Amino acid sequence: MFTGIITGVGRITAVHDLGSSLSHGKRLTIEAPAAYLDDVTLGDSIALNGACMTVTSFDLDTHTFTIDISVESLARTSGLTELGRVNLEKALRAHDRLGGHIVSGHVDGIGHVSHFAQIGESWELRIMAPTDLAKYLAYKGSITINGVSLTVNSVQDFFNADGPLGLRGSEVSINLIPHTVNNTALGSLKTGSTVNLEIDTVARYVERMLRVDASLGDAAALKAQP
Repeated sequence: MFTGIITGVGRITAVHDLGSSLSHGKRLTIEAPAAYLDDVTLGDSIALNGACMTVTSFDLDTHTFTIDISVESLARTSGLTELGRVNLEKALRAHDRLGGHIVSGHVDGIGHVSHFAQIGESWELRIMAPTDLAKYLAYKGSITINGVSLTVNSVQDFFNADGPLGLRGSEVSINLIPHTVNNTALGSLKTGSTVNLEIDTVARYVERMLRVDASLGDAAALKAQP
């Protein structure tokens, strides 16, 4: 489990194939900030841009670690095969503060940056989310973007007509304070960039409960018919 509070900005420095076929994944080498790996052991979980990965090796002298990522994970995430900056968060410990919200590190969908511009001292970030995630997005609700826990300021739906970037779905607007821009990799985003999205865990369970209740109600109504 994670909180969506970024604990370091690393850099993917190398991407290697794990095999010669399309069914093989990749091995990534990530350079972490100095001393970031001091309390890390083999098998620990570290989220890369919001995707939970397992540390397969590390080198304290070079501040680097490696992870292996499967084809399935590559198909469902964005930005993990590109050299460059990446948001890092170590797995939550039982005594840690839950500064953001409950994050599982499982990417639910890929979003597209439709707008990113400075407004006053802050920045407005708008993301087009896929249609199947729309029901989980709400005003003042939580969303994780590339591993960062953020609050939704507004939601605009584009279900029956193309929205920004010619896409359908829901556009969420997020406010980024200077601290977030300066201390995460979100500052390097631009219009058209793809991002990893994870919806709020509570919203996931609420949707499931409502769907099951509706199904049980329909079944009871059918049973009651003469």
